[in-house]
Amino acid sequence: MDFTYTDEQRQLRDTLSRYLAKEYDFARRREMLRSPATRTHWKAFADLGVLALTIPEGDGGLGGNAIDAMVVAEALGRALVVEPYVGAVVVAGGLVADAGNAAQRAALLAPIAGGALILALAHYELGDRYELNGCATTARRAGDGYVIDGAKSVVLGGGEADRLLVSARTSGAPGDAQGISLFVVERSAHGVAVRDYPTQDGMRAAEIAFRSVPVAADALVGQAGEAFSTIERAIDRGTAALCGEAVGVMAALTDATLEYVKTREQFGGPIGRFQALQHRIVDMFIATEQARSMAILASVGVQSANRDERRRAVAMGKAMIGQSGRFVGQQAVQLHGGMGVTDELIVGHYFKRLTTINATYGDADHHLGLVSDGLLAA
Repeated sequence: MDFTYTDEQRQLRDTLSRYLAKEYDFARRREMLRSPATRTHWKAFADLGVLALTIPEGDGGLGGNAIDAMVVAEALGRALVVEPYVGAVVVAGGLVADAGNAAQRAALLAPIAGGALILALAHYELGDRYELNGCATTARRAGDGYVIDGAKSVVLGGGEADRLLVSARTSGAPGDAQGISLFVVERSAHGVAVRDYPTQDGMRAAEIAFRSVPVAADALVGQAGEAFSTIERAIDRGTAALCGEAVGVMAALTDATLEYVKTREQFGGPIGRFQALQHRIVDMFIATEQARSMAILASVGVQSANRDERRRAVAMGKAMIGQSGRFVGQQAVQLHGGMGVTDELIVGHYFKRLTTINATYGDADHHLGLVSDGLLAA
């Protein structure tokens, strides 16, 4: 397997990184967190081609693959970008590209690529943990359309979204893979109640309730009752992209820690002269590079048409990312001392983001379980 980026991917990474270094420094990010406005840089990302990258060419995008998404996510991770790129573009946009009909693709994908529309997947519910088949929200037939009742938890980017992709049961019971359908719902529709809140890492999520929300028949995405496999594939793509974002965070955290030990003086000189601390920095670098290799493996594997191969590659990548992220974050905080957990220093913000990435779409323990289950079944 080739673990190097193409010239085009490196050019994209460098262009995006230059923009972020100029317009998205830590001070500006902290200001955004005090007054959240996720669209501050969204149009600029669209102008750079970032939002169109993984949208199919026939739908107004650039037709990029999962490795391209990883390159973008890695650059966004270095800058701790709070805009919901993975959830809105990779996951929700990918769902529409996979299952949407021609009218839905035309109405949703080009606006996503152009930065005019933010879409969010509302799927997880209380008690589901990381299981994707626990959906208890229902969609019952009413005339020519459906009526949706239920509630969704931790909807990433749900408060900023213009429209929601809502999973709901048209048949079966919670725990069944069959019977889950997917609907496009306006966030401002009658009966939709959104409680938006900040997460620990500076991102935003929402609790969303649906109380007798009417939707037309053409709001159904794909075949009724057949959405589970499509949702699973989209979550896998989002997980692979998150692995890339985590690599960017770890690389930036290692660089920041190396710079700190070079300049922090104690006992008559910089603490970086002590061999024990040098070894810890090297261990951080090694953990980051191992995570990068596994993130690339996940991004390659997630494109496989074989479900077992796809799930195995993503699970291995996410498990390694969770373990490496925790190690790198802990080392960085310890080497910075008490400053490592203050709001004024970016180190603590990096660590919070790594911790949240680990918990998103399944933590390290969950994915290790998937890997072991796959080995036992082989």
